[in-house]
Amino acid sequence: MLSRFMVESEKEADNDDDNMSNEYLRDIILNFMIAGKDSSANTLSWFFYMMCKNPHIQEKIAQEVMDTCNNNNNIDEFVNNISDATLERMHYLHAALTETLRLYPALPVNGRTAEESDILPDGYRLKKGDSVYYLAYAMGRMPYIWGQDAEEFKPERWLNQHGIFEPQSSFKFIAFHGGPRICLGKEFAYRQMKIIAMALLRFFRFKMGTEVNNVRYRVMFTIHIDQGLPLYAIQR
Repeated sequence: MLSRFMVESEKEADNDDDNMSNEYLRDIILNFMIAGKDSSANTLSWFFYMMCKNPHIQEKIAQEVMDTCNNNNNIDEFVNNISDATLERMHYLHAALTETLRLYPALPVNGRTAEESDILPDGYRLKKGDSVYYLAYAMGRMPYIWGQDAEEFKPERWLNQHGIFEPQSSFKFIAFHGGPRICLGKEFAYRQMKIIAMALLRFFRFKMGTEVNNVRYRVMFTIHIDQGLPLYAIQR
């Protein structure tokens, strides 16, 4: 990824434009590491926690993987044969990842700062420089927004009667923010998480590695599982 930015930087230098400085490149990579690596890794940790808490959903996803993909017993060949078309057909897995993000958003708190004075839809007046924050973690658990089963892990809430994934408004499902500044890496994150989840669930069945079934989260910039997530991986 860094090499791609360096190539673009050299193009700008050849055109006598202001090329990207080393500090600029450092900041870009740091941003990708924080926004791209930790967020996806944390979401996958919560996803597998949910799989262990809901083994019937884990098996349903594993069956979807086997029904959708070739039954190659070599994991490298299996992963290499995952195509865009294959990922598009993984509706239940997509729903389960989205449901994980609803309950455990990678960024539990987010916000924006007003560049100009403005008035919100409810009449509240913002001055230039005022910050507005929202709690995605709390919003994902509000019965007012998601119904009385808001606390339940229920991938089916994202599927229509034909089992096809149906997205919700980005101002309701706020894990990737919304509007013109919605997360640029949203689709890439889904692709990355789906490939990893498909490969692992195709070849392994997971269960909690300790007798304690409930884990705690550690509040940081992103939402971590405190002390990590010990799991048993049982070959299928």
